[in-house]
Amino acid sequence: MNSDQTGIGVYVHIPFCGSICGYCNFNRGLFDAALKARYVDALVLEIERAADGAPADTIFFGGGTPSLLEAGEVARVIDACRHAYRLAPDSEITLETNPETSSVAKLAAFRQAGVNRISFGVQSFHDDELKRLDRAHSAARAADAVREARAAGFTNVSFDLMLWLPGQTMASWMATVDRAIDLAPDHLSLYLLELYPNAPLKEAIARQAHGAFAQVSDDLAADMYLAGLDRLDRAGYSQYEISNVARPDRESRHNLKYWTGGSWRGFGCGAHSTVEGTRWHNVASTTDYIERMQDGRDVAIDTHALSNDARLEEALFTGLRLSVGVDAGNIQRRFGVDPWSRYGAHLQPLVGTGFVWREGARFGLTRPGMLMANEILAIFV
Repeated sequence: MNSDQTGIGVYVHIPFCGSICGYCNFNRGLFDAALKARYVDALVLEIERAADGAPADTIFFGGGTPSLLEAGEVARVIDACRHAYRLAPDSEITLETNPETSSVAKLAAFRQAGVNRISFGVQSFHDDELKRLDRAHSAARAADAVREARAAGFTNVSFDLMLWLPGQTMASWMATVDRAIDLAPDHLSLYLLELYPNAPLKEAIARQAHGAFAQVSDDLAADMYLAGLDRLDRAGYSQYEISNVARPDRESRHNLKYWTGGSWRGFGCGAHSTVEGTRWHNVASTTDYIERMQDGRDVAIDTHALSNDARLEEALFTGLRLSVGVDAGNIQRRFGVDPWSRYGAHLQPLVGTGFVWREGARFGLTRPGMLMANEILAIFV
């Protein structure tokens, strides 16, 4: 895994969606073409105003559904980033894409605009599961989209899968994993479904707890996670983070910045930034964001410097999500604290139970420990 930091990451938030999924808790809204045009203008203006010539080596278009942008709009944003930062020639430029919005022609246009990595929101290869999630694509369309990305010339293709879905079984989950392997992506993200308060899907599950919307038990979900990762191991994928596997040298360079203490600038409504220990986020409302940019007002709110202890805790919290764990010596050099001296009394019993590993100066979560990550990582916060 290559986690070398040669520049900041640039995150670009696109809040528009063609439809709203029943489980989604991201900052997004329904597509409006006129509002989108104004929003892209505001994005470019924000990037131009932030220009400082710093080195950068990743751009990540997240959402929402960034593939609702036109290729020319994506090119405008990338061009603004090139002028604002010293963008490395081999920069990773990712565009999150929904299968129903893609075609060979559109994907080829995105590639021409400068995108070199595509990340599809697939979630499942079963139509009944996709329907329960309110996804707009079918399993066949998802598979076609991956093939279209290859036909358009993309050599770095990722997609997301979800487990612990309503009505999902071990058999249906493993069939989804096998279908994913057949499509030979370079990277896969495996997420457990999170049900947020007031999400329509949470309410549907509550109403039909024993029907098609019933979720499997925690124990079966854990078995599904482990079985899926084992199958991916045998297919040549390496787990490098709790929810992510990749072919060699295909880890998400942008997301590694979040887990290895890198810096990133977020642009767009609700986008978060962390640069050299200072953190802030933008106003969440799309229209408020646009109006503030047009009026020359600041869109950033809640700017604050992280304390040394907060940065230490975050370095441990995020670093232990990685399969390689953390290097206690590196942590001590950065923060002046030996993490094992401070937290070892809590961690050592977990070594004995097989949830934490320790080899020399490095320590991390075992795969079973990753299933208990929230409980274990609470040690540091």
